[in-house]
Amino acid sequence: MSSFPIILGIESSCDDTAAALIQNRKILSNVIANQKIHQSYGGVVPELASRAHQQNIVPVVNEALKQAGIDRNQLSAIAFTRGPGLMGSLLVGSSFAKSLSMALNVPLIEVNHMQGHILAHFIEDANENSPEFPFLCLTVSGGHTQIVKVSGYFEMEVLGETIDDAAGEAFDKAGKILGLNYPAGPIIDKLAKEGNPEKFKFSKPKVEELNFSFSGLKTAILYFIQKETQKNSYFIQENLNDLCASIQKTIVDILMEKLSTAVKKTGISQVAIAGGVSANSEIRNRLKQMETEKNWKVFIPKFEYTTDNAAMIAMAGQLKFEQNEFAEITSKSVAKYLI
Repeated sequence: MSSFPIILGIESSCDDTAAALIQNRKILSNVIANQKIHQSYGGVVPELASRAHQQNIVPVVNEALKQAGIDRNQLSAIAFTRGPGLMGSLLVGSSFAKSLSMALNVPLIEVNHMQGHILAHFIEDANENSPEFPFLCLTVSGGHTQIVKVSGYFEMEVLGETIDDAAGEAFDKAGKILGLNYPAGPIIDKLAKEGNPEKFKFSKPKVEELNFSFSGLKTAILYFIQKETQKNSYFIQENLNDLCASIQKTIVDILMEKLSTAVKKTGISQVAIAGGVSANSEIRNRLKQMETEKNWKVFIPKFEYTTDNAAMIAMAGQLKFEQNEFAEITSKSVAKYLI
């Protein structure tokens, strides 16, 4: 192996236990253990999530080391997600990271989960090219929706964010109304491909500046479905693809309108996306469309770097390692951790 430092990244903010190794921006391994247990509850149950992390974390880290062909004594530092996320889940990852850091006598690096999503763009194989500073990043996940101005690796300013539900939450709640399994976002995306996005119209919330709101849309969908199923009990089954396409179009319209406004206001036309919902095919297609129509330079990362993963934590960890920015063993997990 070359003399570049090797960083282990650990991610446990929600319901995915993940570990990855990075060296010189190249991902050596990226292992994720998903938790299927939450499907029957229609959402993540925090207590069950933290228990599953406790079961998964040792095998996941061992597998990441094995796949990378790295002995733990070769590690230069341990990076972990400090927050935001579910407190019980975060504590499992941070406790393990601290213990390993002490056992190996290597530095500890704390990472903001949302910054990690954005910094995934700097992984060697994330894009053809990495974005140049400054750029705008639309960060969309189950728990967050933000437009961030990125002026440096750790110089980030939130220009707008959701005042209630996140876009991913809107997908999942709409899916629940339609009787779809959790997580509903990927199912809606798949069914929407066979549907007519113009079939049903849902009103978009009027929110000032660059902020978002999705709770009103969720309520509008619920009332609409209730009204139509009273008239025809088979309404959802007969119109499922069109409903999915129309709901997806409305959510993506809201995101793109705000992003266009941000580009106009800042004059920055380098635009990136990050977070689990950025895997949505309609968001990706619309961004590519904007690249052609509005002359934006668009950065869309590989699928494996969009959902919660440890590669992005390892990448942020490497950048902090280079700046000698290390955490104390007394570092506390934070459920709400602002960029």
